[in-house]
Amino acid sequence: MGALAETQVMNDHHSKKKHPPGLYLLFFTELWERFSYYGMRAILVLYLTTELVSGGLGFKESVAMSIYGFFGGAVYFTPIIGGYLSDRFLGRRLAITIGGITMALGNFLLFAINNHTGLYLGLALLIIGNGFFKPNISTLVGELYGPNDKRRDAAFTIFYMGINIGAFFAPLVCGFLAEDYFKTTVNGVVQYGFKYGFLAASIGMIIGQIIFNVFGNRYLGEIGKKPVGKTETGATVPKTPLTKKEKQRTAVILILACFIIFFWAGFEQAGSSLTLYTNKFVDKSIGGWAIPTSWFQSLNPFFIVVLAPILSALWVKLSNTKRGDLPIPAKMAIGMILLGLGFAVLIPAVLQTGSNEHHIVEKANVMFIILTYFLHTLGELCLSPVGLSMVSRLAPIRLASLLMGVWLAGTGVAQVLGGQLAALTESLGYLEIFSLIGGLTIGLGLILLLLTKKLVRMME
Repeated sequence: MGALAETQVMNDHHSKKKHPPGLYLLFFTELWERFSYYGMRAILVLYLTTELVSGGLGFKESVAMSIYGFFGGAVYFTPIIGGYLSDRFLGRRLAITIGGITMALGNFLLFAINNHTGLYLGLALLIIGNGFFKPNISTLVGELYGPNDKRRDAAFTIFYMGINIGAFFAPLVCGFLAEDYFKTTVNGVVQYGFKYGFLAASIGMIIGQIIFNVFGNRYLGEIGKKPVGKTETGATVPKTPLTKKEKQRTAVILILACFIIFFWAGFEQAGSSLTLYTNKFVDKSIGGWAIPTSWFQSLNPFFIVVLAPILSALWVKLSNTKRGDLPIPAKMAIGMILLGLGFAVLIPAVLQTGSNEHHIVEKANVMFIILTYFLHTLGELCLSPVGLSMVSRLAPIRLASLLMGVWLAGTGVAQVLGGQLAALTESLGYLEIFSLIGGLTIGLGLILLLLTKKLVRMME
């Protein structure tokens, strides 16, 4: 019996006990990787749109948001390649290390070379590194549990807390360094320290890799060391046709991946249109001090850290009732509806402020943006961690990382779409874009609710 099979049998036997320590190693590894990613993301659009004399690159807003969208899209497309290479050749543990080192170098280039060349080289390395890292760490979490272990959804929600603890502190640290601590005024011109935010992001990635490689053997054993496309003797696993049930389950993953495109296209406005709207149209002042715009991106991870244990306990409690837990498609449909409601909250604010920064009568109350992030967070918790858990459970083992990459690629399409929608706010206005995204995601959420029974039958 292989190491993975032994681990699954052991975990099935102890399914009512506490989570394995390997979960918390992956928790902290992902925490630091997300600190790196979200720290960079929090200041990226601001860095792109700030004038050259102030430490930015001076892009037009529409161009900056397109760059942001295409970067975000590529970040989620490369996991398909990274997942394939790790499945067939590298093994998940080695792929995670390669990805982490490459991303650390990417952020370091953004720190060291403050021009267009540094931007494109740095973003390219971040895209490549994420392709190796992202699909494999999520798949390793699934491998810690047997196929019938009821702790799986709860484990992914705990893992999701690690993501969001890192994402919470990242904008606070990187944003403070960029917008406040290293902010200077020279001859009346304000200069920002964006490069030091990127340096902090690089250091965070290095810390995560040290933790993962020092404690990996102790807490993960042999899990993830060998490519799943090879036997323990190193021979290639013969390709066998997928069974009918495996094909149905794979189809469910692909169908739901299509729906999540529209969720993430709306959700990822946080780093583009919502950031610029907050920067220009929301009253951020407290006394004589203005809250750094990047700090608002800490609201989502803060709410996740608070709400994730509650929802995790709810899923476990529902799974032990007579009727059982809510079906995964239903949870995801609820998530889409909540996202749409978050954009609906912003409509009164935009009606008050308009979309022209030069003709603002009164800035919007900060509670509008806080409530939007709260509803978006509830939606994310209903959709994202259970989606990762579903892929790890339903995907045929020899396609596990590849299908995790496909799942993440849906988010990639969403990033590109979201970037283009954000770019349109400059010509169409925030009211039209926010209304469009809100109405579309609510409508698709209702359609997904209607499809739930059919999808559940295909998943069984």
